[in-house]
Amino acid sequence: MRITIVAFAWSLLAGGETFAQTPSTFSQDFRLWAPIFMTAKLPNSFLAYLEVQLRFADLDEDGHIDQLILRPAVGYQLTENLSIWQGYAWVGNYNQRHTPPQSPFFEESRIYQQILYFRKFDSFKITSRTRLEERWIEHVDGTAVRFRTGLRGAYTLPMAPEWALVASDEVFVHLNTV
Repeated sequence: MRITIVAFAWSLLAGGETFAQTPSTFSQDFRLWAPIFMTAKLPNSFLAYLEVQLRFADLDEDGHIDQLILRPAVGYQLTENLSIWQGYAWVGNYNQRHTPPQSPFFEESRIYQQILYFRKFDSFKITSRTRLEERWIEHVDGTAVRFRTGLRGAYTLPMAPEWALVASDEVFVHLNTV
């Protein structure tokens, strides 16, 4: 079983600086994501995955949990580099400022299907993930369907092989309106 623990601050790329209409005003939204990823190989080419993500918001002010994501999945290894997955995600949204008036907490359930391509070179790894999500959001009627695809590259540092430089990006496309 492989367990990866990652903690990183997400500032500029994930809405860290949001500038308002007038150039003299802006707001800052500093966040910390602390995910844990676990993957295990099972018999007969099956795989198991669990992701737990704590996301904290407003670290520059009072700092509080903003979101908790629990995301288990079962996969099947088609080839050395290609696997398919079926998963579920529970998302708890806490202390939300822009929620329906019923409560500052709301939850979301998702099922998803994904294809994962992974390729390792000498000191570089590339991962491509394509996912289709069906989402049920509390206080929203209907099923939201979202397509997302991401690409991640990791370069292992020769002087410290336990560390890597990582670049990643993901595109989200909403396929309907609910």
